[in-house]
Amino acid sequence: MEPILITAILKPKEHMADHLLTELNKVLIASRAEAGCVSYVLHQSIEDDTFVLHETWKDKDALESHVASRHYQEYRTNTADLISKREVFKLKAL
Repeated sequence: MEPILITAILKPKEHMADHLLTELNKVLIASRAEAGCVSYVLHQSIEDDTFVLHETWKDKDALESHVASRHYQEYRTNTADLISKREVFKLKAL
């Protein structure tokens, strides 16, 4: 199987950027420790509070394991009220 790349663009609700960053850092540390994680890099726009995650997972199974993990599920629950817009792209290299 081929690696899967994820680009996630997260726009926090007004005054929620710091709270969202805290949650993103929690999931970042746990995700990087997963066996199937090739890379997991968090960025923040220099123009506003938008966060962008660039993730690379070994394969589809690794990504599915990540999404099913407790830390990912907690992240989704903890950020549900912090994000105004979420775009997630599952990509493959050409």
